[in-house]
Amino acid sequence: MSARHYPAAGIVLAAGAGVRYGGPKALVELDGELLVERAARLLRDAGADPVAVVLGARADEVRARAALPGAVVVRNDAWATGMGSSLRAGLMALISCRAAAVLVLPVDLPGMTVAALQRVGELAAPGVLAAASFGGERGHPVLLGREHWAGVAASATGDRGARDYLRAFPPTLVPCDDVADGADVDRPEDLRL
Repeated sequence: MSARHYPAAGIVLAAGAGVRYGGPKALVELDGELLVERAARLLRDAGADPVAVVLGARADEVRARAALPGAVVVRNDAWATGMGSSLRAGLMALISCRAAAVLVLPVDLPGMTVAALQRVGELAAPGVLAAASFGGERGHPVLLGREHWAGVAASATGDRGARDYLRAFPPTLVPCDDVADGADVDRPEDLRL
């Protein structure tokens, strides 16, 4: 590691009910692995440490079925208020870790790869804001430097997550089209890998 490289933690946002999908996407299986397991594994394999997994809808079932070795499992009882509460819960769970930044990854990105996470994560530093881009549009993962955690947490409401904060403080976009697919899964027919 170079002297300029700072380690990043990871957050998997996996608390939603997946109403349009027909159930929590954390429990969706792809190639013998639950999407929540896959997201946590990708972050770990990309070097994120620690990795917090935020659960909400059917949290007990997800916890019972999912193998999440080494993950900090966070239960967000306010999950129904939207992704903002899950982002806040994940950031709070990591506040005492030494990471300079955190990679935020929603559970429903089956085309995400270690390469994309590493590419964005390479920018990790306390003052950084960065995000993967696909077709020139901001996507996930989003990299939040520690200096921004309080501001992101304060602005994260409803289903907007960090969107308002990132509109006020535009992140560096990191093109990842060549190494990942940034499309999310809303319905079972979207799951195409």
